[in-house]
Amino acid sequence: MAPATEPAARNRARPASLLAQNLVVEGSIQSDSEVQIDGLVRGDVRVERLTIGETGRIEGQVAAETAEVRGRVVGAIIAKQVRLFSSACVEGDITAEQLAIEPGASFEGRSIKLQRPKAAVAPSPAPATTPAT
Repeated sequence: MAPATEPAARNRARPASLLAQNLVVEGSIQSDSEVQIDGLVRGDVRVERLTIGETGRIEGQVAAETAEVRGRVVGAIIAKQVRLFSSACVEGDITAEQLAIEPGASFEGRSIKLQRPKAAVAPSPAPATTPAT
């Protein structure tokens, strides 16, 4: 029998991961929690919540639920919510449900409205036919 404290341990918030200013990552990053990038990532980033600090730079595609950009992204961003702060510089398309751009931010690309796929409607079964006698 599992201890009573186990469900509480699973529900705890996961700590954010931080890529420091002097760190260079060659390759993709994937996480199901929060990541803050203050260094350089040459590769795709797929995380739950992304914060790119003023010294942060990503050269690759970004996919996240939410993305806050203060640094530089060279590549596409796909997220439910994207916020470009005044120090942000993005070269690439942004696909988002919600996009906020502060004055002073630089954005060169297309803004595309994220369309969530609609639930497929199952066809209703055909009425049963009785064989002719």
